[in-house]
Amino acid sequence: MYKKGIYKILANEPLTAAVRRMVLAGDTQWIVRPGQFVDIALEGRYLRRPISVCDCDERTITLIYKIVGDGTAQLARMAPGGELDLLTGLGNGFDTSVASRRPLLVGGGVGVPPLYNLAKRLLAEGKTVEVVLGFNTAEEVFYAEEFRALGCGVTVATADGSCGTKGFVTDALAGLEFDYFYACGPLPMLRALCDATGDVAGQVSLEERMGCGFGACMGCTCSTKNGPKRICKEGPVFAKAEVEW
Repeated sequence: MYKKGIYKILANEPLTAAVRRMVLAGDTQWIVRPGQFVDIALEGRYLRRPISVCDCDERTITLIYKIVGDGTAQLARMAPGGELDLLTGLGNGFDTSVASRRPLLVGGGVGVPPLYNLAKRLLAEGKTVEVVLGFNTAEEVFYAEEFRALGCGVTVATADGSCGTKGFVTDALAGLEFDYFYACGPLPMLRALCDATGDVAGQVSLEERMGCGFGACMGCTCSTKNGPKRICKEGPVFAKAEVEW
């Protein structure tokens, strides 16, 4: 179930040249699982902008977004004190109830943010959490220290080798012990990760352009072994075994 509300901007600060962190104050009761997202209305824009929830508490929501077009550039210009119209509680998030003791979290680029609250939940359940974060270059790396501060083991991979392991997230799996995985990132990364993890089960959060954000327009449908499903409604999180690549 989702809810429409007005939220006050408390902070809107850069993490890298293209990535920003926004903190909003308002009603968070509809956000019940890590991996859910919000849909933001922007003045003069016909479609809302879906942004995954990085973290939340009783009164604030933390969002991390990348400036990729006019809409997110407009969002980046908004100052503390301003207000935004949000739909919250959207999407089917990650399930932490699976029988796993050593989960692995894998994020690529702006697929990293929803894994932060997930890590907090898993650690609170007494699980040992390993995190692999993938970026193109060292200049794009963000939130590695925040995951370490939680108590996670963190491995960074960069495509050009300027920070951490050289290569992709799959190149950083060697030597890591895990019995389950959660992942969010570009589709090619998720497909490669599912192949590289063999028989190890997991959950993947799919990224897709969305129209309405709540299942009405059918614009973000993907193929699964159980037929077509909407990424914004039945997803964005799906079991590894369910997705048809």
